[in-house]
Formats: sequence, C-alpha cells, structure tokens
Amino acid sequence: MQVIPSTLADFNTIFEFYNMAIAHQKKVFHHHWQGFSGDLITQEIDEKRQFKILVDGQIACIFAVTFSDPQIWEERNVDSAIYIHRIVTHADFRGFGFVNVIIDWAKAYSKTNDIQFIRMDTWADNEKLLTYYTGCGFKHVGMIKIAPNSGLPKHYEGISLNLFEIALD
Repeated sequence: MQVIPSTLADFNTIFEFYNMAIAHQKKVFHHHWQGFSGDLITQEIDEKRQFKILVDGQIACIFAVTFSDPQIWEERNVDSAIYIHRIVTHADFRGFGFVNVIIDWAKAYSKTNDIQFIRMDTWADNEKLLTYYTGCGFKHVGMIKIAPNSGLPKHYEGISLNLFEIALD
C-alpha cells in the first residue's frame, strides 16, 4: 500500500471516483456532493494536495488536503493544521480502513511540517460517519452552519457540518 500525490494522468480517474461516490451517497444518504470543478482538481494536483492510495499498483482511494479552511474552521483556522477532504474509496476496496491509512500518513506528514492538527468535516446529520470518524481517533469538536454563498462547493451551502480533529504532540 502506498500514499502518493496524484498526477494529471489521474484526472479522469479522480472524476470517476467522485461520480461513484455521488451515486453511492444518493443511495445511502439524503445529501450528496454536487460535483467539482476541473480547475479545482487541476490546482490541487499542481500543488500536490490531491493524493491516491495504491494497492498492488491500482488506485484504491483518493483524497485531497488543504492547509487553510477558513469558511469552515473560522477562528480555529489560525492553527497549523492539515484538512482532509473528499475521501473516496473504490467499491472493490471498501473495508480496507483507508481513513486510518490517511491518518497515519497525515501524522507522518505533520511531523516533518510542524503541523498541530489533523482536521475533517462531514454533514452534521450523518451519525454513521460521526461514529466512524471518532472510532478512527478523531475528536468531535463541534458543529458549524455554513452560510449560503460561502465560496465553498455547492453541496456546502446552507448545511451544518460536524467538525473533527486529532491534536498532535
């Protein structure tokens, strides 16, 4: 298993994963992503903030990170943190525990980059993910309501989010 930056050659695969995730979200929950801009994904790839997890050379999971998330984390955004977004696991690899793999990767990354927190968010009314993320070691640190026209992707508009973090030593 390997966590490495995505490349422009992965662009179409990343969107295939997002489309799979949206279809799955529509089946199991009443919220779903609304799609993402190609420019956003290209920027994340260029800035080495879009990642893939390979299992035997095959892309099994993707995720993105950022180091600033002011619309969601507001005053806490001043902390040194890595924010994990858009984790998508291919259906053939569900159950591999990739969130824990990402946490381990983020801890190692944080040690060499002087980062204090690993942070995530999800829809506030998704009890299943709240339980899952806290089971992976995240502490639930509150909720926030996102204002319309926040500048975030469309699926964030007017919703409440659960906020999670792992404080690092």
